[in-house]
Amino acid sequence: MSTGVIILIVIAVVVVIGAIALALRTRGGARGGRGLKRRFGPEYERAVARHDGDTKAAEHELAQLVERHGGLKERALEPADAERFEARWAAAQEHFVDAPHEAVAEAERLLAEVAGARGYPDGDRYEERVEALAVHHAPHVQGYRHLHHVARNGSGTSRTPGASGTSSTEEMREALLEARALFEELVGGPRSRRTSERTHAGRS
Repeated sequence: MSTGVIILIVIAVVVVIGAIALALRTRGGARGGRGLKRRFGPEYERAVARHDGDTKAAEHELAQLVERHGGLKERALEPADAERFEARWAAAQEHFVDAPHEAVAEAERLLAEVAGARGYPDGDRYEERVEALAVHHAPHVQGYRHLHHVARNGSGTSRTPGASGTSSTEEMREALLEARALFEELVGGPRSRRTSERTHAGRS
């Protein structure tokens, strides 16, 4: 076999190997994107919107969140602790009728406490806590953000153009109800849902 033929064979092999590597890399990237979209759901769309439609940048951000918080192991709550948290949430909901802002502030504090008890960043580490919750409870973490803003910032995320100052009672009620889904997941689900169905914001 001549040297020229050998060189051509080597080149052909290198080209084939390169094509295979590129195909695998492309397939892996697509699979990673689909995996992130499936895992994060609405959080994926929010990340894309934050990056002005740049899916690669959004996926890089979400992949970093998984790297930082994906290994977090949630601690189980003792039944007595879960019942205590549920009782406090029900009390906050009942208190909403007379003092909406105080009820929302208590619910926001309670969610932070429950998250801390489950092993998430506690105390004043709100941003870190939200990141970790987004990795493990992506469908409901936006409700926590909404509740936090309404409780801490007053104007929250008002949907009324030009509104400022204090959140409307309706917005505070919506924030409390929206955040309840995350609370239920953190305390264990079914038992909390039965409690919240008996008393919820806006009913007396």
